Amino acid sequence: MTVVAVTKSQPPESVRAAFDAGLTEFGENYVQEALAKIATAPRDAVWHCIGGLQANKTRPAAERFTWVQTVASARIAERLSQQRPYYAGDLQVCLQLAPEAAGDRSGVLAAELAALAAVVAGLPRLKLRGIMFMPRADLDPAALRKEFARARAVFDALRTAGHGVDTLSMGMSGDFELAIAEGSTMVRIGTTLFGERQKTRAE
Repeated sequence: MTVVAVTKSQPPESVRAAFDAGLTEFGENYVQEALAKIATAPRDAVWHCIGGLQANKTRPAAERFTWVQTVASARIAERLSQQRPYYAGDLQVCLQLAPEAAGDRSGVLAAELAALAAVVAGLPRLKLRGIMFMPRADLDPAALRKEFARARAVFDALRTAGHGVDTLSMGMSGDFELAIAEGSTMVRIGTTLFGERQKTRAE
């Protein structure tokens, strides 16, 4: 099980403290906010982009992150592939699965995910690792567990198709126990580690 410490809105000092405590994987929602932290963080820290990625932010994401967990279109994948520096090694990529009745939430529909996986798997400098899933926030525990099980089924279908994926990133501070019970291999934890975050003006 991999724990990604979500440092959104946290100061660089919190990153250092978490690293010194043994955490090495860190997640950021906003590329611009992450860049300052990456610049001062320990060199061994591994950075995950876990927020929606717009086309105008793909270059710094491709250059400075080790993982991008929110790929939801061929266009974004192609830009990341083109902009990933050759010396940086492959960019680790997860496809963001949309929840049912997604509304405005980001992600690719389950029916379209296999086609996107085939595109990503064929692009240079990208390594398809699996699926990232973030359910709707208004679900009761039974419905939430059902959604996690659906994400696991989509993940298993990718493996059956021969993609060799190994990462099912789902579960946050409020629901990681249910996510792990349904097969999550990576959880993204912020509040449980750092306490309630302070909202920024941008939000």
